[in-house]
Amino acid sequence: MDQIIECVPNFSEGRDQEKIAQLVKEVVSTEGVKLLDYSSDKDHNRTVITFCGDAKGVKEAAFKLIKKASEIIDMRYHKGEHPRIGATDVVPFIPVKNATMEECVQIAREVGERVGRELNIPVYLYEEAATTLERKNLENIRRGEYEGFFEKIKQPEWKPDFGPQEMNPKSGATVIGARNFLIAYNVNLATDNIDIANKIAKAIRFSSGGYRYVKAMGVELKERGIVQVSMNLTDFNKTPIYRVFETIKAEALRYGVNVIGSEIIGLVPAKALFDVADFYLRIENFSENMVLENRIYE
Repeated sequence: MDQIIECVPNFSEGRDQEKIAQLVKEVVSTEGVKLLDYSSDKDHNRTVITFCGDAKGVKEAAFKLIKKASEIIDMRYHKGEHPRIGATDVVPFIPVKNATMEECVQIAREVGERVGRELNIPVYLYEEAATTLERKNLENIRRGEYEGFFEKIKQPEWKPDFGPQEMNPKSGATVIGARNFLIAYNVNLATDNIDIANKIAKAIRFSSGGYRYVKAMGVELKERGIVQVSMNLTDFNKTPIYRVFETIKAEALRYGVNVIGSEIIGLVPAKALFDVADFYLRIENFSENMVLENRIYE
């Protein structure tokens, strides 16, 4: 592809495999895009799809996904651990190759306008596409979640950027924007005590005094009988994975709890993993040029 823009929409459905397959099919059937990954979680009741393509392709695929989600997901019956306000909860566009942040902002605006106009779904723009400082942060928009948004949306300061100023009972509202790459990273703890996960999340997230580029919350994984610290790492170059992982391990030990594993949702840049390998293996004079595949395909 001459131009590569990544799109990582999140949907409020992680249990019904038939519905998930229908969403994935919308990407596969769209010209000019490539499906990279999709993953679902039953406890979060959420699916994350990752695809890339040129501007025209990602715009079309994103709209088709939002439309399909509005047809097959009914938010009136949705329950899950992850915060959400709509069937299509959030749709970020990320510049990767021969694309600028400004182009992704324009794509977000065009898709948002079309969703509001054709699907009658309230749309909020966030991150680099945000129209106000308050809307730059996804957590600010999503606060109150689907259940609380029926009243929140009536407030003048929370008038949607596109679409009606009233909630769509079936589809909720949708957040669309442009941002840099982030890593969705979760650390699982050997306990079912959600208070411990919440305390650790509070210790490491920026909003409560932790690492600058970490967003975190505690989540119950009831199917597995454990809890996790669920995170978004918004700049792995400045707050690397290994630093967050080591801090969580140390915090967990304060409560007599071990870390039993971690997971990455979606995709991760190779450099983020090279940094982890370098830290733990203590390789002297490590360089990405030492990686075989990098030399073969350079």
